[in-house]
Amino acid sequence: MTTPAERYAAFRDKHAGSGPALTSFRGLYDFELDEFQLDACRALEAGDGVLVAAPTGSGKTVVGEFAVHLALEQGSKCFYTTPIKALSNQKYNDLVRRYGAPKVGLLTGDNSVNGDAPIVVMTTEVLRNMLYAGSTTLAGLSHVVMDEVHYLADRFRGAVWEEVIIHLPESVRVVALSATVSNAEEFGEWLGEVRGDTTVIVDEHRPVPLWQHMLVGDRLYDLFVDEDNRPRINPSLMRISRDEQRLAQARGRRGYSRPRRSANGVSRSDAIEKLDSEGLLPAITFIFSRAGCDAAVLQCLHAGIRLTTDSERHEIRQIVDERTAHLPDEDLSVLGYLEWRDCLERGLAAHHAGMLPAFKEVVEELFTRGLVKAVFATETLALGINMPARSVVIEKLDKWNGETHADLTPGEYTQLTGRAGRRGIDVEGHAVVAWQPGTDPVAVAGLASTRTYPLRSSFRPSYNMAVNLVGQVGRERARTLLEASFAQFQADRAVVGIAKQLRRAEEALDGYAEAMTCHLGDFQEYAGMRRELSDRESDLSRQRGTARRAQAVRSLEALKPGDVIRVPGGRRAGLAVILDPGLTMRTEGPSPLVLTIGKQVKRLSAADFPVPVEPVERLRIPKGFNPRAPKDRANLVATLHAKIGDRDLGRPVRARDHDADPTRGSTPGSPEWEIAELRRKLRAHPCHGCDEREDHARWAERYHKLLRETDGLRRRVESRSHVIARTFDRVCGVLDQLGYLDGETVTPEGRRLSQLYTELDLLTSECLRAGIWENLDAAELAACVSSLVFESRQADDARPPKIPAGAAKESLAAMVRIFAELEDIERDHGLSFIREPDFGFAWAAFRWAKGHSLDAVLTDGDLAAGDFVRWVKQLLDLLDQIGKAAPRGGKVKQNAAKALDALRRGVVAYSSVA
Repeated sequence: MTTPAERYAAFRDKHAGSGPALTSFRGLYDFELDEFQLDACRALEAGDGVLVAAPTGSGKTVVGEFAVHLALEQGSKCFYTTPIKALSNQKYNDLVRRYGAPKVGLLTGDNSVNGDAPIVVMTTEVLRNMLYAGSTTLAGLSHVVMDEVHYLADRFRGAVWEEVIIHLPESVRVVALSATVSNAEEFGEWLGEVRGDTTVIVDEHRPVPLWQHMLVGDRLYDLFVDEDNRPRINPSLMRISRDEQRLAQARGRRGYSRPRRSANGVSRSDAIEKLDSEGLLPAITFIFSRAGCDAAVLQCLHAGIRLTTDSERHEIRQIVDERTAHLPDEDLSVLGYLEWRDCLERGLAAHHAGMLPAFKEVVEELFTRGLVKAVFATETLALGINMPARSVVIEKLDKWNGETHADLTPGEYTQLTGRAGRRGIDVEGHAVVAWQPGTDPVAVAGLASTRTYPLRSSFRPSYNMAVNLVGQVGRERARTLLEASFAQFQADRAVVGIAKQLRRAEEALDGYAEAMTCHLGDFQEYAGMRRELSDRESDLSRQRGTARRAQAVRSLEALKPGDVIRVPGGRRAGLAVILDPGLTMRTEGPSPLVLTIGKQVKRLSAADFPVPVEPVERLRIPKGFNPRAPKDRANLVATLHAKIGDRDLGRPVRARDHDADPTRGSTPGSPEWEIAELRRKLRAHPCHGCDEREDHARWAERYHKLLRETDGLRRRVESRSHVIARTFDRVCGVLDQLGYLDGETVTPEGRRLSQLYTELDLLTSECLRAGIWENLDAAELAACVSSLVFESRQADDARPPKIPAGAAKESLAAMVRIFAELEDIERDHGLSFIREPDFGFAWAAFRWAKGHSLDAVLTDGDLAAGDFVRWVKQLLDLLDQIGKAAPRGGKVKQNAAKALDALRRGVVAYSSVA
């Protein structure tokens, strides 16, 4: 038994370096914090900002929760930002359970709950909008947690994260939580520059070890085996791969072209049963297709799989019925509710963006509780939602990215498999790759072994950003602020490397210049004359070649059947008779069909005639001549021999003979005359008589080559320097031209644009200014505005979308005209931000706003319920912005409010916040 003194010493060691806030915070958990968590918390309590880069499931959100705790202890505010609404809702519920509803608020596009609370969870876009609006809610803010901060690499939304980091008040400490990225130190250095003292904590250790496997047929193989304490790819997998390749080659040699299903493949239902028998459930199987996820659940259902006990089934039914009680019965039947619930009661579920949000949330809750054992999901599940499993199965190592089938990247593989292994529950996690025909174990091992990927900024100024910044700080200060972006920081980093190359090249140029110095004169001038002479001769040669080939084509076009010509060179050189001039089938010029002196019929092309061709004789081709008949060919060749006889046709004309014209150089001002003058000046130069002339010339050639490379490096430096500020200047140029800015002043039109936070902000503002929506009713307005948020999943969908007739149709046409005008203006300013309105959701938005049933809207629009709800919610968000930005007393403001009421009903109106 330890003494009181020993127990006190242990307590003191345990809490060494912990301030009072961290000490009280540690008491909230029934487990010891990891060292990286403690280091980050200590840095926060010391007043630093922190960047924590750690694997999925490692517990980095604990650091964000400490920022919340610290703000409450200090009597200040903490904002907890997330990239997606579902994650915001989840975090809100977590914090309410800990601190109580009065202390926690939620602000997303869908929900506004207790926004003045000391802790507010929100999407990152909401915080960005607050900063530009100068919201009073920012008063007393001390900490901002940016969960999943690696989202700033996202091509569409990433700029928002940088805007927030740059524009937050200096007194605010930023807590950035990121997946493991290979350039965390670079990102942390940038945070230090723009936010002040920032501690970078990188932890690559997984708290739950991850084992890698491959499922081949009905056998589960370890991907790696130990050999002399060093991991290597399992030889059994390599043997299977070689055998499969040999079999495929053998089938190819026998002429079997139709692929058969690989004997090593496994059905989805068999895979689940195998995982169940190995004790590897619960599992998430990633299938990169919504239809594939739904089909997998049905396959397991039809295979009779049941993974739950009677008591679990009873609990599942209770939860499902309770969580969906608010949904209308007629909508539930449309959504296939009974079949969905039956699958859930068996422990099976799909999870993808096409599902109703309420259904997805039920799946997440049941899986987290351990009631659902097998989930088939698209990769969107890997993005932030806290839904860990014992095992993760990846069905294929490639996915459709909207344009092509692309291989999974190491970063994507790490993100997906990061869900495997539940901390505090599982001793180890398991990543399983299902065998597919052509699977390469080496490629799988490469994905599994590469743990990190670089974070690349996607930041660029937008029109809304420009008017907000100019309005707040003026144009010059705005340029300076944007120069502080991570995008410019990375560009400057790249410039540093290029600038080093440039300095080395410039030093080498000095050395080359010294080496070519001639005591007789300026050798650089002499070398320039030599280069000019060489360039002029090359140009002249090219011009002559072009003219010669054009003459050759014209001469071929003049040929007639029976003409005897001389093929000047190549394998078919010699005499030939024209059988068909080949003028009707030409693509690259005439293609004459000829009978050669060797009795062969050949199709020639313009490439066989580098010089013009002229007939040397003419024959009459017999009327019944058949080029396929050997006898006819022999008779015609005999006639050719008889006609030509022993006549001397002279030497064939070659290209250089054709170009040689002794009279060409005698005309002053002609290219030949100018070249002769250059040669004369070259011979007269002092350096021409130098004994070391050719040695100097070699150094001069190196100098000239390096000078070209140096100019290229200099252009690269200039193109990357101030790239964000130059883009900002172009954006401001567009806004000046359209009257949104007047120098340093934001015009009334610009102030309206500053309230529109959407990808097509400028197009939305121009539509408002043009008044093209004034004569629309609420449903028609919803249809038109939907084209500004909707983007078809398949850009090449050939079917024209259905749109409302009448005023709405005219307004949509006017929107396209405005888009075309803006596209031209952007092109003039060197920009390409805008995209064409997409009418693919207009009919669904119109009918829903008119009060049609969910069944009718989904069926008519060929829409998934989840997609429908998501697009309507985005439409609601933009309609709300338009209603606020539209002129007072106008019809658009009134109808935007009416459209909001008409759209916010049924499955759309449901809020998931408990």
